Amino acid sequence: MTEKVLRAGLIGLGAMGRNHARVLNLLDGVELVGAADPSPNAVAPHGVPVVPDLEALLKLGVDYVVVASPTGLHEELGLRLAEAGVHALIEKPLAPSVEAARRLVDAFASRGLVGAVGHIERYNPALQSLRSRLEAGELGEIYQIVTRRQGPFPGRIADVGVVMDLATHDIDLTAWVTGRQYEQVAAFTASRSGRPHEDMVSAVAGLAGGLMANHLVNWLSPFKERSTVITGERGSFVADTLTADLTFYANGAIGTEWEALRAFRGVAEGDMVRYAIPKREPLLVEHERFRDAVEGKQSDIVTLQQGMRTVEVAAAVLRSARDGSTVNISDYVS
Repeated sequence: MTEKVLRAGLIGLGAMGRNHARVLNLLDGVELVGAADPSPNAVAPHGVPVVPDLEALLKLGVDYVVVASPTGLHEELGLRLAEAGVHALIEKPLAPSVEAARRLVDAFASRGLVGAVGHIERYNPALQSLRSRLEAGELGEIYQIVTRRQGPFPGRIADVGVVMDLATHDIDLTAWVTGRQYEQVAAFTASRSGRPHEDMVSAVAGLAGGLMANHLVNWLSPFKERSTVITGERGSFVADTLTADLTFYANGAIGTEWEALRAFRGVAEGDMVRYAIPKREPLLVEHERFRDAVEGKQSDIVTLQQGMRTVEVAAAVLRSARDGSTVNISDYVS
């Protein structure tokens, strides 16, 4: 008896959409039956039919759809998919506002549909390994997490700023990898490129249990950096999600006869370990997890509720920067 092949659709054939199309064509148990894009020049790989809009895509008969459209269209498309009874994997961020995110959560939940958000960093091998090691207590008590995410401006992003686009990666991965929720945030933003939206942000946040987080994100650097550093009782983990490398720097316990140093009770430099990690493509893992969820299997997806929580924190970052205040995240939590 052969297993049913899921019929998948795709909305959007931009840079990320083409990556989704490539992976969907490789995915066991799934057939990419069509892609929707309003551009007359849009082409999907492997001869996949391209249709102009969602209505035409639904007529092809789909079990689920991947939404890789601009963020401003996520709510409209997601609500229409929910109304049609179609499961959806929606690219991050879930929506450009907390209210829109909440409407999407309610629409999918009320119909018993599987909805997920494409926070791809959760499937990065370095962060997957890091989370497992934190859960095993290898770092002891966690004190601080610092992320840096910077690089050149992507011309394809026009409807949101760097907070909703790039910083939502760091907000989601910080809460997920540490298992802590955001409680407060204070931030500064700036727009140096002349665009209407901010292109750089610096934020400091307090998470549950006294954990401190710092995020530096911009679209103004001539090089790409994707760094996550977690410092705790036994040392520091450093994850580079561009290369999927994870390194541990242990606190040293080396005696000294130097009287001036003996009086210093701080941390000494210890051993460094770079872990050998199997490196599967994060986007492929993300699609496998979503496919399994649609099939009714237990699967580790980023739920719409979790995606909404990330939008709530991002909205608090923008409000803090606008008002020059420290914002309590509970003001945004439903």
